[in-house]
Amino acid sequence: MKACRSDLPPNHPLNPSNPGFDGRHGYCVFERHMADGKRSHSGVRFGRRRCRDRNAAPVTRRTRYGVVGGLLALGAPAGLLCVRLRRRRLSIRAIAREVQAEYETYAYSAASTALAFAVFGGVLGHYADRLARLATTEPLTGLANRRVFEERLRQEIGRAGRDRRSLSLLIIDVDGLKRVNDAYGHEAGDDALRSVAAAIRSGIREIDLGARLGGDEFGVLAAGADAESAVMLGDRLRDLLARSVNGLPDRSTTVSIGIASLTPPAEEKPLPVSLMRIADHALYQAKRAGGDRVAIGDSRN
Repeated sequence: MKACRSDLPPNHPLNPSNPGFDGRHGYCVFERHMADGKRSHSGVRFGRRRCRDRNAAPVTRRTRYGVVGGLLALGAPAGLLCVRLRRRRLSIRAIAREVQAEYETYAYSAASTALAFAVFGGVLGHYADRLARLATTEPLTGLANRRVFEERLRQEIGRAGRDRRSLSLLIIDVDGLKRVNDAYGHEAGDDALRSVAAAIRSGIREIDLGARLGGDEFGVLAAGADAESAVMLGDRLRDLLARSVNGLPDRSTTVSIGIASLTPPAEEKPLPVSLMRIADHALYQAKRAGGDRVAIGDSRN
């Protein structure tokens, strides 16, 4: 696909080609520069969303389930009160007299059941968190897995069509991983994969998605980035990887990157498999040229 002018100005804090771009923090930097709900001069709409603190821990299911369990436990003293008043005329005064007369009973019932339900909810939420991580992340690198990546790709293609903005897909392949495995063992190969994952995490924005697609292949979705910006992002990832801790020079890790970009206005919404095929072909061209480089795919291929 042809490269066009970036949706965002070169010095824009959200543009991946901005030299001062701050990786995952870029989106938060952008939100502090834009008024809520307004349209930027680049034509990209941003809704009224608060900028989440990048250091803030997300609320886990363990916490939510524990809180909900504690709240549900209030049904125990309420049920006891209904049983006690079933033969009386129900009124506010009758309820107040009953609670005052049996205050310790109701307090004990509320506290004990709230504690039990909260503990049970916390344990249940803990295992729900573990199950969610297993279903959405790749265990070796901690990045999203292929299923999450493909689902997000479908969503981003639809969003790009509605908002008339660019979308870039990067497929990243580790050069010579088999050679590293054969020469130094699979542990060294795993270290190389972790180095690539660390470079992806530190090099992309918060609104982007990095994933391990399988084997020695990784993927990155860059929303709002055209082909030119995607090339800048790919070069930055290669630079981050070159500066990471790779050990001896002959064990250094390099990557080849293939790019497919969706540029508005598109004649029709492409299928996710079409963008993947274009990026795969570009990756093949980069590998054929010797690796350790970025190549842009062409929709005519």
